[in-house]
Amino acid sequence: MTPLFLGMSGPVLTDDERALFAAADPAGYIVFKRNCVDPGQLLALTDALRDLAGRNVPILIDQEGGRVARLGPPHWPVFPAAAAFGALYDRAPISAIQAARLNAEAIALTLRGVGVNVDCLPLLDVPQPGAHGIIGDRAYAADPQWIAALGKATLDGLRARGVCGVIKHIPGHGRAMVDSHLDLPVVDASREELETDFAPFRDLNDAPMAMTAHVVYTALDAARCATMSPVVIDLIRSDIGFDGLLMSDDLGMQALGHGASGSNGTNDFGARALDSLAAGCDIALHCSGDFAEMRAIVEAGPVMTTQATRRLDAAMAWAATPDPREIADLVANRDALLALA
Repeated sequence: MTPLFLGMSGPVLTDDERALFAAADPAGYIVFKRNCVDPGQLLALTDALRDLAGRNVPILIDQEGGRVARLGPPHWPVFPAAAAFGALYDRAPISAIQAARLNAEAIALTLRGVGVNVDCLPLLDVPQPGAHGIIGDRAYAADPQWIAALGKATLDGLRARGVCGVIKHIPGHGRAMVDSHLDLPVVDASREELETDFAPFRDLNDAPMAMTAHVVYTALDAARCATMSPVVIDLIRSDIGFDGLLMSDDLGMQALGHGASGSNGTNDFGARALDSLAAGCDIALHCSGDFAEMRAIVEAGPVMTTQATRRLDAAMAWAATPDPREIADLVANRDALLALA
């Protein structure tokens, strides 16, 4: 098994992808809209990935709700953005927590129905005034305690219905002034100021998985973004106290094309993967499904550590076996609570 989560180019595996995946045995996969046509097709794809792996392989998705949703109408329900739960929390905290959990349960049942068992949710970033809108309403609120409470409810809901949650973007993306998909964010906040960003992650440091931020924090490591920084990843492990599976954010993002990213601005995707793993990530994530890039990463020879394997096994054992309660009931109860806002 190699320490990679890989994407695919389309709704069915190509012959080249089958051959590469069979040879590389990646630790898991991630699906996007391009891979999701309808429930029958998506279930066939996830079944094919599991058959290829010969195990209950992690299959990830970004199904946050709002503008970040890989599954949507006409085949799948619409889920609200995280900010909807923060708006309710302002008036009725207990109801907001209940609504966030119900929402996560409904998401999880939707995902389980198509063979997806890991959701890159909850987002624990603390948005700051004037920051880039890439986070925006994807954040639950601006108060770290509210974020932690709603994030925990979301993790609990996912877990109850058999889906593993991923806290992101550790140690915090809320101060970024640019979109890391397109450029490298550099945050000049002091170490003391960054404690606000760390707080929700510290509160939920027992989560099974986390995803890094492609952000440079000059107070921590001015030379490398978090994904590529042994200093920042040591802080994630020791100060924040997270000991779950740590994956990089997408290696294909333009943030990593800059010298300060830690990969010397390289477009060598194998080097990007090795740099993230050397810094302390357990898994390198590559999302685009670009075959040449995936092949370069595999040929770089990344090695899965014993510790990473232990963390992956623990994460996949974290979620419960779901019960058959109907999604419609969960959604109706959630909407009744959100109407209180």
